[in-house]
Amino acid sequence: MQSRLLLLGPPGGYSGPAARRVRLLLRQVLRGRPGGGGLQPEVRLLHAGAGADTGDTINIGDVSYKLKTPTNPELVPQNYISDSVAQSVIHHLRWIMQKDLLGQDVFLIGPPGPLRRSIAMQYLELTKREVEYIALSRDTTETDLKQRREIRAGTAFYIDQCAVRAATKGRTLVLEGLEKAERNVLPVLNNLLENREMQLEDGRFLMSAERYDKLLQDHSQTELDAWKIVRVSENFRVIALGLPVPRYTGNPLDPPLRSRFQARDIYYLPFKDQLKLLYSVGANVPAEKVSQLLSFATTLCSQESSTLGLPDFPLDSLPAAVRILDSFPMMSIKHAIHWLYPYTILLGHEGKMAVEGVLKRFELQDSRNSILPKEIVRVERMIEKHISQAIVTIQIAEKEVTIKVPSGTKPLNQLCASDRFIQTLSHKQLLAEMMQSHMVKDMCLIGGKGCGKTVIAKNFADILGYNVEPIMLYQDMTARDLLQQRYTLPNGDTAWRYSPLVTAALEGKLVLLDGIHRVNVGTLTVLQRLIHDRELNLYDGSRLLREDRYVRLKEELKVSDEQLQKRSIFPIHPSFRIIALAEPPVIGSATQQWLGPEFLTMFIFHYMKPLVKSEEIQVIKEMVPNMPQEALDKLLSFTHKLRETLDPTAQSLAASLSTRQLLRISRRLALYPNENLHSAVTKACLSRFLPSLARSALEKNLADAAIERMTDNKLEPELKDYRCEVASGSLRIGSVSAPVYNANEKMKVPDVLFYDNLQHMIVMEDMLKDFLLGEHLLLVGNQGVGKNKIVDRFLHLLNRPREYIQLHRDTTVQTLTLQPSVKDGLIVYEDSPLVKAVKSGHVLVVDEADKAPTNVTCILKTLVENGEMILADGRRIVANSANVDGRENVVVIHPDFRMVVLANRPGFPFLGNDFFSTLGDIFSCHAVDNPKPQSELEMLRQYGPNVPEPILQKLVAAFGELRSLADQGIINYPYSTREVVNIVKHLQKFPSEGLASVVKNVFDFDSYNQDMRETLMNTLHKYGIPIGAKPTSVQLAKELPLPEQTFMGYWTIGQSRNGMQKLLCPAETHHIEIKGPVLINVQEYPAERHEERSLTFTEEYASWKLALDEINLVCDIATSQENEETTLYVVTCNPVTLHFMNMIGKTAHIVDLYDIFPRTSSGVWQPFVTVAPLGNPLKGQVVLHEQQSNVILLLDTTSRALRRIILSSEEDAPKRPSWWNKDAETYKMCKEFSHKNWLVFYKEKGNSLTVLDVLEGRAHTITLPITLKTVFLAAEDKWLLVENQTNQKYLLTKPAHMESEDSGVCQLHVLKEELPSTGFGVTQETKLSIPHILSSDQLSSENLSSAVGQKIASPNRILSDENSYATIVIGFPDLMSPSEVYSWQRPSSLGQPNVTDRGLYGGRKKSATPKRINCVTLLDSNQIVKIVPPGEVPLKDIYPKDVNPPHAAGYIEVTDLQSKKLRYIPIPRSESLSPYTTWISTISDTDALLAKWGQGGVVTVDMGGCVRLWETGLEHLQRSLLEWRNMIGQEDKPVQITIDRDSGEDVSTPKHGKVDPDNMPHVGGNTWAGGTGGRDTAGLGGKGGPYRLDAGHEVYQVTEAEKEAVPEEVKRAAREMAQRAFKQRLKEIQMSEYDAASYERFSRAVHRQVHSLRIILDNLQAKGKERQWLRHQATGELDDAKIIDGLTGEKAIYKRRGEQEPQLGSPQQKPKRLSLVVDVSGSMYRFNGVDSRLERSMEAVCMVMEAFENYEEKFKYDIIGHSGDGYNISLVPMNKIPKDNKQRLEILKTMHAHAQFCMSGDHTLEGTEHAIKEIAKEEADEYFVIVLSDANLSRYGIHPDKFAQILTSNPQVNAFAIFIGSLGDQATRLQRTLPAGRSFVAMDTKEIPQILQQIFTSTMLSSV
Repeated sequence: MQSRLLLLGPPGGYSGPAARRVRLLLRQVLRGRPGGGGLQPEVRLLHAGAGADTGDTINIGDVSYKLKTPTNPELVPQNYISDSVAQSVIHHLRWIMQKDLLGQDVFLIGPPGPLRRSIAMQYLELTKREVEYIALSRDTTETDLKQRREIRAGTAFYIDQCAVRAATKGRTLVLEGLEKAERNVLPVLNNLLENREMQLEDGRFLMSAERYDKLLQDHSQTELDAWKIVRVSENFRVIALGLPVPRYTGNPLDPPLRSRFQARDIYYLPFKDQLKLLYSVGANVPAEKVSQLLSFATTLCSQESSTLGLPDFPLDSLPAAVRILDSFPMMSIKHAIHWLYPYTILLGHEGKMAVEGVLKRFELQDSRNSILPKEIVRVERMIEKHISQAIVTIQIAEKEVTIKVPSGTKPLNQLCASDRFIQTLSHKQLLAEMMQSHMVKDMCLIGGKGCGKTVIAKNFADILGYNVEPIMLYQDMTARDLLQQRYTLPNGDTAWRYSPLVTAALEGKLVLLDGIHRVNVGTLTVLQRLIHDRELNLYDGSRLLREDRYVRLKEELKVSDEQLQKRSIFPIHPSFRIIALAEPPVIGSATQQWLGPEFLTMFIFHYMKPLVKSEEIQVIKEMVPNMPQEALDKLLSFTHKLRETLDPTAQSLAASLSTRQLLRISRRLALYPNENLHSAVTKACLSRFLPSLARSALEKNLADAAIERMTDNKLEPELKDYRCEVASGSLRIGSVSAPVYNANEKMKVPDVLFYDNLQHMIVMEDMLKDFLLGEHLLLVGNQGVGKNKIVDRFLHLLNRPREYIQLHRDTTVQTLTLQPSVKDGLIVYEDSPLVKAVKSGHVLVVDEADKAPTNVTCILKTLVENGEMILADGRRIVANSANVDGRENVVVIHPDFRMVVLANRPGFPFLGNDFFSTLGDIFSCHAVDNPKPQSELEMLRQYGPNVPEPILQKLVAAFGELRSLADQGIINYPYSTREVVNIVKHLQKFPSEGLASVVKNVFDFDSYNQDMRETLMNTLHKYGIPIGAKPTSVQLAKELPLPEQTFMGYWTIGQSRNGMQKLLCPAETHHIEIKGPVLINVQEYPAERHEERSLTFTEEYASWKLALDEINLVCDIATSQENEETTLYVVTCNPVTLHFMNMIGKTAHIVDLYDIFPRTSSGVWQPFVTVAPLGNPLKGQVVLHEQQSNVILLLDTTSRALRRIILSSEEDAPKRPSWWNKDAETYKMCKEFSHKNWLVFYKEKGNSLTVLDVLEGRAHTITLPITLKTVFLAAEDKWLLVENQTNQKYLLTKPAHMESEDSGVCQLHVLKEELPSTGFGVTQETKLSIPHILSSDQLSSENLSSAVGQKIASPNRILSDENSYATIVIGFPDLMSPSEVYSWQRPSSLGQPNVTDRGLYGGRKKSATPKRINCVTLLDSNQIVKIVPPGEVPLKDIYPKDVNPPHAAGYIEVTDLQSKKLRYIPIPRSESLSPYTTWISTISDTDALLAKWGQGGVVTVDMGGCVRLWETGLEHLQRSLLEWRNMIGQEDKPVQITIDRDSGEDVSTPKHGKVDPDNMPHVGGNTWAGGTGGRDTAGLGGKGGPYRLDAGHEVYQVTEAEKEAVPEEVKRAAREMAQRAFKQRLKEIQMSEYDAASYERFSRAVHRQVHSLRIILDNLQAKGKERQWLRHQATGELDDAKIIDGLTGEKAIYKRRGEQEPQLGSPQQKPKRLSLVVDVSGSMYRFNGVDSRLERSMEAVCMVMEAFENYEEKFKYDIIGHSGDGYNISLVPMNKIPKDNKQRLEILKTMHAHAQFCMSGDHTLEGTEHAIKEIAKEEADEYFVIVLSDANLSRYGIHPDKFAQILTSNPQVNAFAIFIGSLGDQATRLQRTLPAGRSFVAMDTKEIPQILQQIFTSTMLSSV
């Protein structure tokens, strides 16, 4: 086909432009093609006859079109036809002309880029058609197409918009971006397109030309005008430009709309046309390079590449790149490709590989080092032809290349370079590259948060003398915000105001579009034409043209600038440039992959890499010269290590350590060099609120980088170190001081009730430091920790006025800055607190910042960082006043302006937006935590000065525990100080109310959540807050009467049988030998104290559990008391260890003495160790004594030193008893006076005593004439000795001080026990008994009197033995006269088998008398307390017939001599009992040991290591009971409502009143007695009566007890109903009850975790479904942004909340994918008996199955097993998720069976590797693999590194490993080598479900 292009011009007429156009075309057609080549179109110029209609004719090939003279020539496109029109383009033009002649509308469809638009414009230029152009965006409404109202002189007029103008004036309407418009907008045009008719809002009707002309034949023009009918011109055409939608994102075409267009695919130019174009642009570039570049680009645009998911290569930007290469031919092509197509940051791994492959294919992979520009050498600015330009010299590869670029409009003499910019190599290089791009096109800088994009861009602007216009973009920005906004003129007319972008375009500034990644693509389309063509059509009808087009238009129309401006046509300044700043796209994310094919055509991209370490050091050192060097190195190596890891957790941590944040840390450390780097980093990362995994990763990395936390040897900081004081105009907090501000607005300075406490003072000191550094502050914390209080207090102290703004879900950018309102038809803007604060230099407190959408709060960034912000009314805020001169509408930021932002911590349960991660690094962050217990207690004391201290302590402790549970994720709600303060305030005001009922004010929220309630109850009970107890639930032991006392006779110190009255015993003194000291390891472990009186009040007060092994035997227990603190010491043997703990604290310590006393096999040697704590000044030291080897050790528990004391040199070390030497020697220690630091040692059956004085380091040995059995120290100088075999008692008196020089002599007296006299001289032989205990002090006289029943004051001792409950010896040991003995005898002596069945314990053979007798005397309480075996207890008397006595380890027998009562308190059986029963029986005859605790109680330790405190003293019990009842509060007594009426009548004389015979209730009336509310008569609640008289009328109320007495049959019915339903359910799923029970076993165990996971899932589900604002609605709330449109009377000015349709074409929300790999190997089955690991794994599987039930569309999971049989045993395939309990049980059974019968071996690695590979094959949002294994890796010879490598093999897959308890320290070693936060060791298998839950909450759920 021969196509010709004919131009017919009028002969001899004005033919300038037309002829020129033809010349261009001819030149193009005839250039370099000899002979025309047959098929080439020909162009001829034909002259037609003269005439007005008969204009020129244009022929394209065989299609010709007759030109008409345009009425508005300024609307005809100019300068679109290039010198050379490509063949393919001519074909497109010919097709358009055909359609034009047919009168059809066309749709040009094709890939993104300016090509379609330019073809349309070329056609319209060629045919001299006027154009109406509109770029459709998602904000376009029908008013933008049809008619918009404007107010003129107080009346609303309709102004025709583009579609109507085009239709009536016969222009061509160009609609660009049809796929961007919202669904319901374009159908408005349907009828106009099809029938050329349209009904307008102002009542006119557009009618097609034919019908109008027909009507004109019958009716006159005036009639039609009266009917408001308007003719649509026959020249009206529509050209639509759009993208094919399924391939690109956007709305698909509406079928009725689509059917009205004719489509033409305008694909990229064919290869040869493109090539020709590129050759013409880049003459200096080697031809093969250009063709390689083009081949590469074309490959990436092919169909195949789009199936790989690669975005199209922006072919239209190639000429720009080639133009750069033309000036720099030495640069590599690959580099140019990076600029246009930054595939490294744009694509995932596979995409990158694909692109690299194509590069290789076209040999573009430069092997040689690619040459990059090095730096800008110099810049010379000049102005030629009114255009500012700069000549820039760039150094590249040893050469200097000079290029010409546009430069800014600043005066030439103004200083260029900025002083604050530090030149580093990479920055210099980046600037040089930007200069290259600046030559040809706008550019986009991509780089992470805070890496200095803005700084670089500003520096770039300074070099070229540009004025910068920063524009912060935000997510819901509309096209209007970008271009023009409406406002009202003073007379009420509506007008349009240019946006900063447009003014910048007119004035030639450099625009920074900051945050372009946030804006919706649908909004950015309005900028496409500005960026590609430098043309812009605005809403008010004005047009901005490219400079050359503007000049051309001026020449053609021969008009002046003013006239063009009247027609609202303006030139765009040639210097105008755009730099877009963006964060890198998130690869694979549905929402944040902003860098799409359309976007790629708009800019040249530069990736700003984070600085390398050396450069970052350089930057920091130049910015902060005095930063300590060592800290800097550590900090940077740490940061770079984090940045380089692939682990996503580390990446997210690195994100919060941007260069900006590092500079902040450095500034801070430079000022306060002794601060700790660790705290600075944790503060910057806000580590307090990181998910637990991320936090552990951070800690691990910090430790690796040797950044330690401060280990102060100083004690806890004291409040007095952190006093805050205001003196002489300056404020001091801690060590920091600041001047106090002079406020002129005093009323705005906050004043708040604030109680100083340490923690808040520390936070405030920290805040003050940053405040002085000029930082803006961000405080993050849970609710109720006092953020507002701290800030208000802080500002109060500084005397700074405050502006307060609270954000919420509906906050918009407008509401943050200005509040528009209408006054008298004018729009007035009220300043928001933000603007007020900026103006007047106040502190702006932004509360609840996390509640507002982050896209709103991010406008704070420009304010904080650049100090610039544009307000809705056209004013702008600027930071430095130098920029102000002469500009109006400028608000200068007051130098004192500061921002303090408060936000809740990110994550569940706050579910706010993550303010910290988007904006955290522009603030200095402070984590505010609940006060530490001590601080909190101080604060509560101030809130409740009258609340008893113990109650405050309980509250603080309980809430502390609840908070730590919340941190671990066991409970969801973080209880805060606010709650405790409220409780305390209540108790302060109503002291009579019980604590238990007041705490309900906080916890009733949780009363319907069963699990939560259980946790809470347990915690509160643990700290003794008796929630749920009733005042009646008191269960004290039953009291039995003591038998009558009997007078037993006398003890006389008198003649011995052989007549000797006293024997003298020699004593000698020597120094002791000390060996040692040896340092010994003391380990600390937590010992949780449980308050026992939570539900019922018993003698038991509190309990702990010591960490004893199964085989440990407790052999001695002692307490030492210092001031208030009691320390408990417990010694165990087998192996020998010492446990000690402070009874108030939470930790116990264990000292392992195994090496000193080796453990021996049974029977050979059973060590028995006793312990004696010493007193001041040797506090904290204990003496340990082993009875058989007589080893004496002195252990200092504070300095951890162990010494051995050797008493006498002459005594040979005793021989080790061996199995044949049955009669082993036993040494004993008497420790009654150990608190005085002396002890007595003796050998059983020996004849000497040794007194060891520890302080003086001496020992005194007393030799005796008798062999000893036992020794009682009755007083310091009088001891009771019992002789062996005869049991004869002696009294030994010794000098008070044994001085060495007069080695004192001791006297031994015989004690005779005489019976009451039966007659003189007759003696009765009695069996002498050995006392169990003898008190070493006397009863007070009151106690003695009440015990004996007669008033008496005398020395006395109290003792107990096997025959008596108690015995008092009056007069002993001080009086020499005979002492009276009174005794309370037992019915049968202990240890004799009674008739009653002795039960379990009675069966024990008494192999020997037990070594430890559990008996103590409580002299203050007048009691003897001893533990007796259950067999010795009269159980029949204690328990009623039908009650079975509890299993007890023994009974505490309390003999109370005050009330003459006996009580037996059972000690609960210990949970575990050592297997060595015979050994136990030699230690004690019960399974518990006893020691004294304080004045009125005892402490017991049972063999299982359970320590219990008991109160036995009656006074103590009564006091405690009273406190306990107060804590519970009174029973709800009947309450009456009384109203005090002041009835106004005077009181007549009071009288009793008449008594009503019927006793009816009377209210008031001054008549009856016994009324309520009356006057003068006796009654209740009235006034003036003589006395109150209650005749028994009360407000009736159901009491608690009655409420609980629900009739039995109702309860039964409810139970049966539940049973029936359960059975029915089982029947439905065909599950037997046995199966149901066995499933329940697993399900129950993880019930709590499942529940809390599901709560979180539900919340996330709800958050994901949160509704958005839908704009442009006809009903709803008024949209502030559309107030003016409302004034003019538009309808769609409302917004309402609704489900946001997902953006069209946006990828589907893919589910998260989880693979659980469980170990079902034989070892799991084998060790299940030891630590039930298999069952725990089954529970974990059960938990996953139950937690994700019904969330299958969000989480797809499968469960795979691995064992010796293989690594891929499918337990739950992904498509067969179990639906009910039966199917779940089947899976658990399979696991169990498999583990039982599989081969041995381990496939953990293979299983993990396989799972990671498999899972990544599927499409998903995120991938998780969790491996459960008990792999003993070293046993299988697997190196942990290998495992670590597999875990991290695919960065997209988050893999976690949970190892089940391993041997020794293997587990911890493993964890050290595996990546942080990715591996867990569950030493206790109970932790597995907990760990799983942790993984889910901190990773999976954080980002849903």
